[in-house]
Formats: sequence, C-alpha cells, structure tokens
Amino acid sequence: MTHSGKATVTLPSDTEILITREFDAPAALVYEALTTPELVKRWWAGKRGQVDEVEIDLRVGGAWRYVMTATGGFGVAFHGEYRELVTGERIVSTEVFEDPDGQWKADPDFYAVNTHTLTEADGRTTLEVLVEHTKPEHRDGHINSGMEEGMQEAYDALEEVAKSLA
Repeated sequence: MTHSGKATVTLPSDTEILITREFDAPAALVYEALTTPELVKRWWAGKRGQVDEVEIDLRVGGAWRYVMTATGGFGVAFHGEYRELVTGERIVSTEVFEDPDGQWKADPDFYAVNTHTLTEADGRTTLEVLVEHTKPEHRDGHINSGMEEGMQEAYDALEEVAKSLA
C-alpha cells in the first residue's frame, strides 16, 4: 500500500491494482470529466507533458485513445474499448499501453481491464479503479513504471476540472 498523494494504491492480488481517491465534486461531474475529450485533455497528463490527442467513442464496444508528449519529448499512448457504461456510476474498459517496443502487439494478453466505480456522498465522490491484469508480470511492470506519481498529479487535475464544471 502506498500513500504519496490523495489516492491510495493497494495490490489485492498478484494481478490487480486498486486505486481509491475521493474528489470534492459530485459523481456526475467527475464522470463528465472522465468521459469528455476536451476535459480529459485538461487533466490526463498531470504535470508530465502535453496531451496531443483524446478520442472517445462513449458506448459499449466503442474505443478510446489518449496520446501525450511527455516532458522530455517522448510519446506516450494508451487505448482500449468500453465494455460497460453506467452514466455517473461505472465505467469498465480495457487498457493497452502502446509501448515503443510493440509488446502490446506481440502479446494478446498485454492489456488490463479497468473498472471505475463512482460513489457519491454529500456532494463528494469516491472513485475506485480496479485494474485487472492478465499476468502478474504485467501488474508488476505497471506498478514499477512510476505510474503512481503521474496518476496522483492527474487525479489532482481531474478534481480541479470536475469542480470547475459546477
């Protein structure tokens, strides 16, 4: 378990990551900030670079893709497909890191399933993100990538974006 910011990261199993973060905004606004391309561009990179592209086809079976140029000039891209959507409450999608070595193309199991659950109480929203990898080494690579520091920054920015929608 780590606590470098407002989000808590735990490892429930050898293939799972659980991220929990409370936001000072209603669930509807957090959901909107998570699913609207123009809003994702404002928070996804945190302080790590510039978001270049956000594509969201918000429907079950629809695809999403985020691309950024990180500080240092290298590209970072992720994509996936929506599996379940409950407005304001739940998003289930796959996630693939488009690594420069092309491992995601060579390994059909090189993806995660992310389940975002939003629970609102008194105008505040708790977001739980369960990241389910197919192999322990993929989970470990994800954790050891330095993802938590960037995620903390991105979630701070997400909170500001959601609050600005009120």
